[in-house]
Amino acid sequence: MDSADKFLSKARKGFNGIKVSDSQKESALKWLELWLKEDAFIDYVPQIHYLIDREEWDFLIDSFYQIIPFGTGGRRGPVGIGPNRINIWTVQSSAQGHSQYLIKKYGEEAKTRGIVLAYDVRCFTDVSVYNAQIPNPVMNLDGKGLAMAAAEVYAANGISVFLFEGIRSTPELSFSIRHLKAVAGALFSASHNLPTDNGKKVYDNFGGQLIPPDDQILVDEVTHKIKDILRIAYEDALDQGLVSLVGEEIDAAYQKAAASVSLSGARSARVIFSPLHGTGITSVYPVLKNLGFEVMLDPKTENMSGGFENVTFNIPNPEIEASFDTALAFAGVVEADIILNTDPDADRIGVMARHKGEWKFLNGNEIGILLTQFAISKYREKQILGRDNLIVETIVTSSLIKKIAEENGIQCVNDLLVGFKYIGSLMNELEEKGRMDDFILGTEESHGYIAGNYCRDKDASCAAVWVCELASELKDEGKTLYGYLGEIYSQYGYCHNYLTEIRLLGAKGMEQIQGIMDHLRETRIDSFGSFQVLDKKDHWEGEPQPHLSLTNTISRNVLVYGLKAPEDGVSIKVTVRPSGTEPKIKMYFEVISRPAGPGGLNQTKAKTVELKDRIEKDFMKYCYRLLGADFPDRGFLLFWQLPFIDKLKYFEIEKDIVGLRGIENPEERKNRLYELLGFLGSNPVDKIDPAFKAKFETGILEYLGIQTGS
Repeated sequence: MDSADKFLSKARKGFNGIKVSDSQKESALKWLELWLKEDAFIDYVPQIHYLIDREEWDFLIDSFYQIIPFGTGGRRGPVGIGPNRINIWTVQSSAQGHSQYLIKKYGEEAKTRGIVLAYDVRCFTDVSVYNAQIPNPVMNLDGKGLAMAAAEVYAANGISVFLFEGIRSTPELSFSIRHLKAVAGALFSASHNLPTDNGKKVYDNFGGQLIPPDDQILVDEVTHKIKDILRIAYEDALDQGLVSLVGEEIDAAYQKAAASVSLSGARSARVIFSPLHGTGITSVYPVLKNLGFEVMLDPKTENMSGGFENVTFNIPNPEIEASFDTALAFAGVVEADIILNTDPDADRIGVMARHKGEWKFLNGNEIGILLTQFAISKYREKQILGRDNLIVETIVTSSLIKKIAEENGIQCVNDLLVGFKYIGSLMNELEEKGRMDDFILGTEESHGYIAGNYCRDKDASCAAVWVCELASELKDEGKTLYGYLGEIYSQYGYCHNYLTEIRLLGAKGMEQIQGIMDHLRETRIDSFGSFQVLDKKDHWEGEPQPHLSLTNTISRNVLVYGLKAPEDGVSIKVTVRPSGTEPKIKMYFEVISRPAGPGGLNQTKAKTVELKDRIEKDFMKYCYRLLGADFPDRGFLLFWQLPFIDKLKYFEIEKDIVGLRGIENPEERKNRLYELLGFLGSNPVDKIDPAFKAKFETGILEYLGIQTGS
């Protein structure tokens, strides 16, 4: 028995003790054998041996049981070794399949028009899993390295490559495809995921992400039709003119196009901007500066860095209020009216607004509501608002946006599946019909927006322009963004939208997610706790039947429940879907109350939020019971993005935390605490402190007598 077979035999025995399906184990073993024996993977073998020797069975199964899938935003996930990880092989095999797809679709035109490649700030430096003492092909692998590796494959297939000479944003990549008249594009990024992740977003000739069935055709090409991966050395490709570097000319054209959405000349708002160490410094910042806004960069996060070291929890996501922590501290030094931030590839935007001396966080739906009302008012003011104008949103985005549109006599498309690619596709249809002047705004709840006709993906830049112009107009009137939002609620009704999730990791987690969806889909459920089910909509049903493709089935894996409200005039909706890009199942709660008028708004808000909290607990506890967990109420106070297993582990070790009071030496007490909490990653106390306080009436550090900063 040779060395590879000995390690495979050991892995097979180890896999037997893991609680995942036999099919996943067998698939993992099949891929593991390939990576241990094929010359193409020889550089990865020492680390695979190390993982087998350490009996990292769960990790190995998850790394090898499948080829990393194509989701709503493309292909993204943890960097690492194996087909279910982002690495040079998965990127180059994807590029080979994509090359074959493009040549089959466009023929010689694919080669002459070419593909545009860009990348953001990400760089893999994690040392927690692999052996730092032996060679590791994925250590320090960054977006540039992935882009160059992909360029080698496209060029070897005869496809011209336009590669950005430095870090750029997703929307500029989308713009550049249209600008250069290329047949496709790809951006190497994992958007707002953890620092350990990277990925590849694939774009079509319109500058949008692929939709069914085209994405399925590409997936099939990548997973089933690659015989050989063609490569040419990057330097040789440059010398032969197969790869061309692009940059400044496209930057200027993109910035001009993004600025062209401007609807107002108001410029009085003072703005703090944080790119969260990402590419927003190359897009949002120059666009706002060129338009004449006063923009101050957050000094803690203005530098580009894939470690996201100064972002709380190291999660550079504008959906999370804690992503504003450093900018808020800076706001205490300078006088500002609003704070903006963007995720690493600068397609999503976050907003905080000063209101009566306090900073108010706006969620993605609230930003969309503000932009909708602002744009409609400016279109009306310019006398260009008509019944053919339309706002476009996805099915999980606030229903209040449709109400605003309809009460202002314009259209709203609000039944699009989740994923900005569906908004981009509708824009293509409008453009083909000569109706792009009718399009006002595309919006989704996850902080994504687009206006104008220069791009086919969400762009933080155009949203930033409108937010800053609205804030400036309101400032000139002695008002604020948050106050303006209150006026909208008073007029149309208060809408409370809330997103949470159950994050279930690994191959086992995928089975658990599917188990929850299967149960909810197949079981007649009369109520969730005290809330009666009025109706259920399954997006697997309806036209077209059969589904266009497996990717269409995945996109349509959405259930929507209507629940009975405790009083008339209130509507309740709960939407459930697996994430297309991360290992989690997402729950969207929406409660809409009748208009209350300015005097009753605060009371209406409080009642609506309290109602949402009750619904959330009843619905989520039902789902937790499907996972075999009796989840305590305090669990809802834990950081919402913690993996489910980590939430349960916290309650297991809580008694051990309490027991640390018996350690006399404060330094030893502190060290032991952070050893206990090591599984929680960065800022561990912040992630669990509210749940601890709910029981012990004080925070963990105070309870243990540990001085902050000690």
